[in-house]
Amino acid sequence: MTPGQDTLTTKSTLEVGGKTFTYYSLPKAQAALGEISRLPFSMKVLLENLLRFEEGVTVKTDDLQAMADWLTTGKNPREIAYRPARVLLQDFTGVPAVVDLAAMRDALNDLGGDPTKINPLSPVDLVIDHSVMVDTAGHKTAFQDNVEAEFSRNQERYEFLRWGSTAFENFRVVPPGTGICHQVNLEYLAKTVWTQEVDGVRYAYPDTLVGTDSHTTMVNGLAVLGWGVGGIEAEAAMLGQPVSMLIPEVIGFKLTGAMTEGVTATDLVLVIVQMLREKGVVGKFVEFYGPGLSNLSLADRATLANMAPEYGATCGFFPIDAETVRYLNFTGRQEEAELTQAYAKAQGLWRADDTPDPVFTDVLSLDMGCVVPSISGPKRPQDRVLLSEVQGEFATHLAADLALKPHDKGNNSPVAGDDFAMNHGDVVIAAITSCTNTSNPSVMMAAGLLAKKANERGVKTKPWVKTSLAPGSQVVTEYLQRAGVQEHLDALGFQLVGYGCTTCIGNSGPLDPAIHKAIEQGDIRPAAVLSGNRNFEGRVHPLSRFNYLASPPLVVAYAIAGTMTVDIMKAPIAKDAQGQDVYLKDIWPSNQEVADALEQFVTRNQFEERYADVFTGPEDWQAIKTSGGLTYAWNANSTYVQNPPYFDGMSGEAGQATDIHGAKALAILGDSITTDHISPAGAIKRDGPAGHYLMQRQIQPQDFNSFGARRGNHEIMMRGTFANIRIKNLMLGGAVEGGYTKHVPSGEKMDIYDAAMKYRQTDTPLVIIGGKEYGTGSSRDWAAKGTALLGVKAVIAQSFERIHRSNLVGMGVLPLQFKDGAGAASL
Repeated sequence: MTPGQDTLTTKSTLEVGGKTFTYYSLPKAQAALGEISRLPFSMKVLLENLLRFEEGVTVKTDDLQAMADWLTTGKNPREIAYRPARVLLQDFTGVPAVVDLAAMRDALNDLGGDPTKINPLSPVDLVIDHSVMVDTAGHKTAFQDNVEAEFSRNQERYEFLRWGSTAFENFRVVPPGTGICHQVNLEYLAKTVWTQEVDGVRYAYPDTLVGTDSHTTMVNGLAVLGWGVGGIEAEAAMLGQPVSMLIPEVIGFKLTGAMTEGVTATDLVLVIVQMLREKGVVGKFVEFYGPGLSNLSLADRATLANMAPEYGATCGFFPIDAETVRYLNFTGRQEEAELTQAYAKAQGLWRADDTPDPVFTDVLSLDMGCVVPSISGPKRPQDRVLLSEVQGEFATHLAADLALKPHDKGNNSPVAGDDFAMNHGDVVIAAITSCTNTSNPSVMMAAGLLAKKANERGVKTKPWVKTSLAPGSQVVTEYLQRAGVQEHLDALGFQLVGYGCTTCIGNSGPLDPAIHKAIEQGDIRPAAVLSGNRNFEGRVHPLSRFNYLASPPLVVAYAIAGTMTVDIMKAPIAKDAQGQDVYLKDIWPSNQEVADALEQFVTRNQFEERYADVFTGPEDWQAIKTSGGLTYAWNANSTYVQNPPYFDGMSGEAGQATDIHGAKALAILGDSITTDHISPAGAIKRDGPAGHYLMQRQIQPQDFNSFGARRGNHEIMMRGTFANIRIKNLMLGGAVEGGYTKHVPSGEKMDIYDAAMKYRQTDTPLVIIGGKEYGTGSSRDWAAKGTALLGVKAVIAQSFERIHRSNLVGMGVLPLQFKDGAGAASL
């Protein structure tokens, strides 16, 4: 941080805990700018950021005035330069970011420069949480087995990250097996008010960040303003470049009332996702306000903030209040809690029950007492289904799927060696996974208590269901064990499989071979239920046609029911040991039971102990050897980490942009093409270009790992671009699934990668044509990098997702938008 000029003379001091902090006072700024006290709290955080960095070049007093003037209209599309306090990476997106930094060092070194000039200027934390796969589940050694497999297959990546943690300044790595980056951020890394010493002066200012995972937004529940960006934007922020953004519109979401018996934060967030998707909040801030905030725990707020990408907003912000301070204290951050309260009250950033409502661009409201249990699916997070209507909705989706791809094999495909058969709608994966829910003790405890009630009655999960538990942090394991419910989860097959995202990002691992074969032989259309935040087609597992998001207790319930074809609100979901029918209401824990268990078994010392040596890691991590040096010693034989070609032939002079002539279409795609479609993170197909590349290097399919884990190797990622198994290229008529295209000059059908390489031989530029919402989903930089490396010069779509559009620009691919009402079909 380099403080600005402070032309408004707003510098002030604050005494907290025997220390003096300098800060830039918003109340003092009001004297010069006019009324700002009723700005949304998130806008006040932005204003403070501009106030602190105002130096007359990137930030001017006119920018400050524009923020104040926003109050009169609720909008002001002025571009501002925003400098977040820090950057958060996860390893799938973090490895390529560090690869790029290492490549920059090489390039600068080759030009005769000093490689240490390439170094993060902002604090960077990388949390390794996306690499563990559910190779094995449902038994007591599952965790250890998966960890061993993780370290074995990711050795090259982990060596590289260990090198980065010593080679770069301002760069820390949280080792594997610790937790999910968003939960580690919420429970430990975040401070709500950040501090830094510059030239002997200790400054205090709001904790803000950008992260290379779209669910970075989760920490907005702790009043930390942050959102997901692509790896390219994150690298710029790491190197001290401001994030260029328009002053946002802010949609106020007023919450009143309280959730009723049997309703979870998951049910609440699915309602909010649906409401905000219908409203249309892409590119906007959402800020929660109203008396209902006092009825939401910090964990509930984090659940709502987490799914901002699913409702389309840049962030879903909660202001600082008594609950924020309570949570900081409870999670072992007492000094931060004291400073946060004093700073927020001095700055007008404190929310109390009698605080006047801020002024917003527009508002929505919800009485939380009206929320009822629901799940979401089968292909999009915003497609909420009332729990009472799931059976009928599923039947409709199944009929549509069967009509699309008919078969004459019928239901009931026998499983070899077992006494059951596979049927349409069978739940083959039930996974408690991902940051959304596993960070929330209330729903995790509810799952444990439901398992306890079921197990005590002798109820089991169905034998065809692959069950798994991947908590967001080690604290979860601590309180589930202390409460005595982990043993009951174990009895139902929900043993610990690892600390990571697992199923939510496609690391669900293999199904039992006999079940896999029965599904394929019978062309069965099975389902998955997960407590995650993403359920796009082809993401969870290649064989799972229908994927539903649900709260952890409902994941357990569906594992017991074993199918989507039963109404679990009315029909029995199992038989107990005495042969009696068991209904969901019989085993569903009451709100009071959950609250009592949380009060008794979740404690502050659990957080303090588990995070005491967070950067040390397990013995496997500590044993990794690295070759030191300012530049990385690239291994030409590595299939995980390679020096990318971005800087090949680079000179000290800037290049020239040229027009695009004679381009051919590489793919013509429909609506809602996600970054998962463009750059899948899941399994690598044996018979695709990436699989061929690996097998040519003696890597067998069982050791392929995932596209996500191999993002440090551009050769694999190029071959995986547009290789999603469910993508449909309309150049082939729209019925063919997978990463194929028509090579226009020859009319030949081939893999998209092979066609791109054929076009490269004739120096033919390429374009991609898309529909609405092109690039939605995860903030995946490889969706842009792979597009560029294939030779695509422009993407022409009806509308773009913000992060992906920015990433395309960063890679030199022109994002062009059809005029309203026009598209590939109309032209």
